[in-house]
This record gives sequence, C-alpha cells and structure tokens, in this order.
Amino acid sequence: MLKPLSGIRVLELGQLIAGPFAAKMLGEFGAEVIKIEPPGTGDPLRKWRMLHEGTSVWWAVQSRNKQSLALDLRQPEGQDVVRRLAAEADILIENFRPGTLEEWGLGWDALHQLNPRLIMLRVSGYGQTGPYRDRPGFGLIGEAMGGLRHLSGEPGRPPVRVGVSIGDSLAALHGVIGVLLALRHREQNGGEGQSVDVALYESVFNMMESLLPEYSVFKAVRQPAGSSLPGITPSNAYVCADGKYALVAGNGDSIFKRLMAVIGREDMAANPEYAHNDGRARHAQTIDAAIGAWARGLSLDAVLEKLHEARIPAGRVYDIADICADPHYRARDMILQSQLADGTPIELPGIVPKLSATPGEMRSAAPGLGQDTERVLDSLGIDAATREDWESRGIIQSGPAAEK
Repeated sequence: MLKPLSGIRVLELGQLIAGPFAAKMLGEFGAEVIKIEPPGTGDPLRKWRMLHEGTSVWWAVQSRNKQSLALDLRQPEGQDVVRRLAAEADILIENFRPGTLEEWGLGWDALHQLNPRLIMLRVSGYGQTGPYRDRPGFGLIGEAMGGLRHLSGEPGRPPVRVGVSIGDSLAALHGVIGVLLALRHREQNGGEGQSVDVALYESVFNMMESLLPEYSVFKAVRQPAGSSLPGITPSNAYVCADGKYALVAGNGDSIFKRLMAVIGREDMAANPEYAHNDGRARHAQTIDAAIGAWARGLSLDAVLEKLHEARIPAGRVYDIADICADPHYRARDMILQSQLADGTPIELPGIVPKLSATPGEMRSAAPGLGQDTERVLDSLGIDAATREDWESRGIIQSGPAAEK
C-alpha cells in the first residue's frame, strides 16, 4: 500500500536540526527527500556528538530515507540546480538566516513564480518578519525567548536547559504540521502552494499552556518549580527508600482518592477541601509531604507496583539504558535494528505517529556525502562532462569520500 506521502518530492536545504528533522518525518511516511549539503564538509550534524569512523551516529537517525546531493549553493551553477529541482518539487525546506535564499535568487517569490505548486517551509529563530528577523537564532535562544528556560530548574537557582535540542524539534514538528496543512490547501484550491513561516521561539511559546492568560488576568509570573507542576496537585517526584524517584500524577479527582487510600490517608481522601484540584493546589505542600512520607518507606519497585494496581499514573525516571531494556519499547517497535555503512549494528528510534494502515518506515539508511549527486544531476539532464567540470571546481561532490 502506498504511504501517505508517496509521490511527494521534498528538497531539503536545511542543516543541523530543525529543517532536517522535519524532512526526516516526511521521508518516514513516503516522501522522496533530496538533501543538499555543501561539498567537502556536508551538514555539520555529521560531526556532532559521538562519532563512529568519523561520522556522527546521530546522522543515522536524522538522515535516514534521504538522498545526499553535495552542491555548493553559493555558486551560480549550484543555484541553477536548485531552481531546476524546485521546479519539479512539492516541498522545499530551509532553515537559513532570513534573506539568505533571496540573496541567491532562491527566495519565495522567485521559486513560487517558477513553480506555483511549491510549498516552502522556512524555519528560523525569529521568523521571516519582525524587528528580530535578521538575528541569528539557535534552539536555545528560542527556548529562552519562548518562556521555557525561565521555568526550567529549581526555585532560586539558575535556569537549566532541557537535555536535548527541544526548541529545534518543536519547530520541526510545527513545520511538518504546516506542510501537511499546505498540502491539503493545495489539494482544495487548484494546486496553489504557499510559504510556511515557522519561528523557533513561537514553536516553544505555543507549548506554554496558561502562561500568558495567567499573566494577562492576574499579573502572575510563573516561576521555576523543580519537579512539581504548579497549580496541579499532586504531580511530583518522590524519593523512595532505595534513593530512586517515583513520578506520581494523582491530580484527577477520583485518582486522588485512590492514591490517598493506597498511602493510608483516607482522611485526606474524605476532606472536602481536597475534592477538586483548586483546593488541592492550595495545600500542595501538605499533600506532597504525605505522599513523600509513604514513598520513603518503600523501594521504587514496591511503590510502582502498589500504584499501578490502584490504576494511578506513576513511573520511574528512565535513562537510555532503561529505555533499551524496557519490553514496552520493543513491543511497539520503538527501537529499530539497523547498521552503519561499515556494517556496525546500531539501534535507532522507531517512527511516530503510528498509523494503522500506512505506518512510517525506514526504507534506506543515512547516505554518505554526495552519495546521490551523480544520479540526481543525471536525472536533470546534466551530462557527464559538465558534472566532471563541476566536480573539479568544487561545485559538486560525488560519492561518500568525505565519510572516510
């Protein structure tokens, strides 16, 4: 059965995380993704984090289901190749500084005129408009401006970052949503494409729940709260007898009553002040103290067993070793078996969301730099002599030479 995005061609001009992450998701559901990288160096992500044989193992996740075209976009010949590819593409993804593509003659107005069906996803720190549009914007800046960094960490201590590039990933997810909406619009409106403008800070801000209305109405500035969830009680981490932490979310009204029964505090379960969340929130310290006292007398496994039996949402804090050992991850194909270019086995994250009829899949491993240059250029009718000339001048690169 065809995948949802079979027949859709994506041209990826982005680097590192946000743009490539969006293209990765589209590729997992059937889109053909042609990734353009600079000759010689390739996408900087190839050298990020831990390297195997000179290439990041992160690359194996971010670039699966993609083809690599090593092409210098700063050269007129490279820009012309992009125009020829964009003329046949459905989607173009880029996350350069706003104005960069315009300087190369590859901006939205030019490409839309060339291919009115084209959908262009533009991911940047601050968006394509506004007084900050020209500022360099990385994920951590988006996380800070979007309000997330202020809430991260313990009260009275410096803000901490989430341990992954969450700002970039959130922007990518919003970008995928925007692309799918634009595809639907194109289907409904005679094939007309559009530009999708995604800013990192806005993608983070969109996750900030009630932050703005609380400030608007009450002038309340929410502060860091460590492991608790302010205003929603109980929802916290509680240390157990073995020094491990149990995460407990007993904030539903009926769940709270079951939780109190488990810890032997029927008096709290029967207290009308605690019947609903607003009342419980006013007494969060008292409730947390009662749960904490109970948890300290039991091991983490014993705490979770009792809570699960009572149908109370609870869990442990997983590290990656816990994830790899967990049978639920395996049962839902969230850990996939693959191998690197030299045959080294590697486990990669599974694919989400899970569609019942047309699930995503890993069709091909991440490519070497320029692995598909010859094939893509040949498909455009660019002859071997021209390709040889371009390679000698550094405009293109063929084959996986840069992987060595």
